[in-house]
Amino acid sequence: MSSNQIFGIIIALIAMFTFVASSLNLEFFFRNRRAQSFIKIFGRRGTQIFYMALGAFLFYVAYQIYFSEVPV
Repeated sequence: MSSNQIFGIIIALIAMFTFVASSLNLEFFFRNRRAQSFIKIFGRRGTQIFYMALGAFLFYVAYQIYFSEVPV
């Protein structure tokens, strides 16, 4: 297993956690200090959508890293 594949798997796990935690509206996820600043700007629902989009984007990045031929 190459370093690209390992790095892609790690990013995919982070992406899945972000997407699932935000889609389930988990309280501990939104009590984070960083999430609080987004909640002040976008509101709770907007922050939830933002983190879901971020998780989807990270999953796309993980896919590209996992199947890329260029070493990271």
